[in-house]
Amino acid sequence: MPANIPPATDFAEECSAPSKPASPKQASSAMVIIAFAILYIVWGSTYFFIRLAIRGFPPMMLGALRYQIAGALMLSWCLFRGEKLFVWKDVRPAAISGLLLLLLGNGILIWSEQYLASSLAAILLASGPLWFVILDRRNWAENFHSKETLIGLAIGFIGVILLFIEKLMRTMHATNSKWELVALGALLIASICWAAGSLYAKYNSSGPSNSVNAGWQMMAAGIAFVPVGLLSGETSHFHFHAVTAASWLALFYLVTMGSLAGYSAFIWLLQVRSATQVSTHAYVNPVVAVLLGVFFTGDASERMSSLQILGLAVILLSVLLINLAKYRKEFHSRKPKVKPA
Repeated sequence: MPANIPPATDFAEECSAPSKPASPKQASSAMVIIAFAILYIVWGSTYFFIRLAIRGFPPMMLGALRYQIAGALMLSWCLFRGEKLFVWKDVRPAAISGLLLLLLGNGILIWSEQYLASSLAAILLASGPLWFVILDRRNWAENFHSKETLIGLAIGFIGVILLFIEKLMRTMHATNSKWELVALGALLIASICWAAGSLYAKYNSSGPSNSVNAGWQMMAAGIAFVPVGLLSGETSHFHFHAVTAASWLALFYLVTMGSLAGYSAFIWLLQVRSATQVSTHAYVNPVVAVLLGVFFTGDASERMSSLQILGLAVILLSVLLINLAKYRKEFHSRKPKVKPA
């Protein structure tokens, strides 16, 4: 291991650290890189696996199973470590952020993928970084005075449009279904709810560790999915024996990689990096979603055109610009001040 990189701590240990915001100096550089890699790649793949899973499970039931199982596993791990779980002042903010993030943000996404392609859903959620900047009132002074951040956000959104404009136009012209149009609008609401829940979690989490907070967020959402599913009537014609092996494997992936690994990385990054920087996953996730569609479905319509390749390059440039502003600030804050002789 290179001498200038701190030893990588076990990720569960990092997530079990106190949930109050940590400074960039306290975060292992290696762990930050790993967490962002999980966020970019794993969460980009979840769009594809949600699409596979809802072929066998009704949307709200999928949400209930995914988050109840993941929440139970996370809280069991915390209980094994001897952490306090049942403290109302800690559970309440975790439950609120979980409902915003997972029931509304992710629940709308799951529902929408009944009517929209997974890659199209990913593009429509890519407005997330814009909502982070708009809703993050505590950092308005910093965000709206950072040219790199503002330019990066604008370029990133342009890149996303370039990446998917052809697909979006084909879908809009071909559709006669009102539900596809409803799904398009619903995903905009989902993006706002995700940003609001992320910021609420960042500034209001009070639990003993990030793992406890994440566990309660997932459990609260998983429980809330149940009455929503019952009211929608989606379980009336559902039978477990009819679920395909592919849907079960997709659910397993969503629980383990999407929730336990991905969501834990997300909650931890919110404590050690700015919300704007963390939100850049919304620009990279669509790229992963499209690539999975190309290589695993064999669908010719999923292949990337020259315009989409240009969009990919623009997206990567935007991520670089947003991160550059943060890293430059950190570099100047770490640089030792030379006292005048």
